[in-house]
Amino acid sequence: MCVLGLGLIGGSLLRAAIHAGRRAWGHNRSAPSVDAARADGFDADTDLVAVLQRASSESALIVIAVPAPAVAPTLTAIARYAPNCSITDVVSVKTEVASEVARQGLSEHYVGGHPMAGTSASGWKVGSTDLFREAVWVVGTDDAVDPDVWMQVAQLALDCGSVVVPAESTEHDRAVARISHLPHLLAESLAITGASGGPLALGLAAGSFRDGTRVAASAPSLVLAMCEGNRDALLTALDEALVLLQDARTELSEQSSAATLVNAGHAARATYDNQETWEITGIVPGQDGWIDDMRDAGRRGGRLHRL
Repeated sequence: MCVLGLGLIGGSLLRAAIHAGRRAWGHNRSAPSVDAARADGFDADTDLVAVLQRASSESALIVIAVPAPAVAPTLTAIARYAPNCSITDVVSVKTEVASEVARQGLSEHYVGGHPMAGTSASGWKVGSTDLFREAVWVVGTDDAVDPDVWMQVAQLALDCGSVVVPAESTEHDRAVARISHLPHLLAESLAITGASGGPLALGLAAGSFRDGTRVAASAPSLVLAMCEGNRDALLTALDEALVLLQDARTELSEQSSAATLVNAGHAARATYDNQETWEITGIVPGQDGWIDDMRDAGRRGGRLHRL
């Protein structure tokens, strides 16, 4: 396996894959990150061409773990030096990546991925072998995906300790706009509102403020890439949130009550806490209708813990 990008996610993936017994190596354009990885005993290089030529010669699964703006040039390099390798990625927006993969003529070798894991920190040094343990890992189930590549990507997720949820790219992007990208914008708003209260407000801030603003500590470049890359789906989710907040303001102003929003929010959180998942069985990649069956299972709470 060849991991391109050794930040928090890519670095953790390299660690987890090797811990699971896989043979893997990585690339990062930053020499300090490569030096740090090597110092920790990992096989890493700054020479992208050499890394991809090695991937080609060994028929490695290539994992794109670079920031979103670097995906296109990375795919260009793959198309030139390792066009026959299986490819996946860990980028948080799937439709854009799939479109760029198609532009490079690599769709038959590609299955998207998105591990729902991470922290507000970044860089090789904050990576962890256990980052993906018990996490959900979305495996792209788009039209005409190759079942063999799909199995490779799903097995990688399972080897890293995750559970697999199959999903189509557009549906994935609509979902993460609500549960990942919108929370970043809300966290930024809450952080700004709190800070505008001055030293007293920040001095009194405790759990609810800390938890609600945690992801506002993420690198702005990463947040911008995911939010702007999922613009349309995020606008829909943001509009819904703004209506809820405006209605709450009106109710509080006119009736001195916030009951509608608070009660509905409490119920929605309970739905999350009590959600039921189940093991996907009996669907064999490559058999007739397997893609539609996998998508339907993912929509209804199905997960794969083994292949």
